[in-house]
Amino acid sequence: MSNQKTESAPHVLPPLPYPDNALDPVISANTLSFHYGKHHKTYVDNLNKLIAGTELEDLSLEEIIASVAGKVDKTGIFNNAAQVWNHTFYWNSLTPKGGGEPPAALKQKIEASFGSVEACKKELATAATTQFGSGWAWLVQDGDKLQVSKTGNADLPLTKGIKPILTIDVWEHAYYLDYQNRRVDYVNAVLDKLINWGFAADNCR
Repeated sequence: MSNQKTESAPHVLPPLPYPDNALDPVISANTLSFHYGKHHKTYVDNLNKLIAGTELEDLSLEEIIASVAGKVDKTGIFNNAAQVWNHTFYWNSLTPKGGGEPPAALKQKIEASFGSVEACKKELATAATTQFGSGWAWLVQDGDKLQVSKTGNADLPLTKGIKPILTIDVWEHAYYLDYQNRRVDYVNAVLDKLINWGFAADNCR
């Protein structure tokens, strides 16, 4: 490990890929401001504090996640690192005027794995609404096949060697200001109007 210290913290809050009111009315600017500006930022700040002066300080986010996953004494580091990664991936999984038809190559893969785009969306919605407590619903690529999975809390497919394609955040802070306890309404609105099939297609190559 280099002894040189950089002036800035090793991990920074990445900018949102759109203005904070761009997902209105499905996700309000108020929700985005709290979710990104408070929750996501806190994970970044906590991670930097936890790894300061350790052998993890110079590692990438993915390397940190891989090196601490499953280690009980490193749970705090894992939770914060994974949540920084998950949230960045989630913001990119959404786009203004999203939903609709996936790009042709992705649509073909979805139809090969699920039968239809609607069947894929239904499976994603089921995973998102049946995840008990906080967590994530994922479209993943395992070998040549696309699958839907869900993880609790900060867990993510990377720890199982499976490639994430897109995700939906189902922690309460992702939707409670807009939807209260109506998680199903939030999930369906995201899938119909915000899901970023272009980002998923880029991850599927």
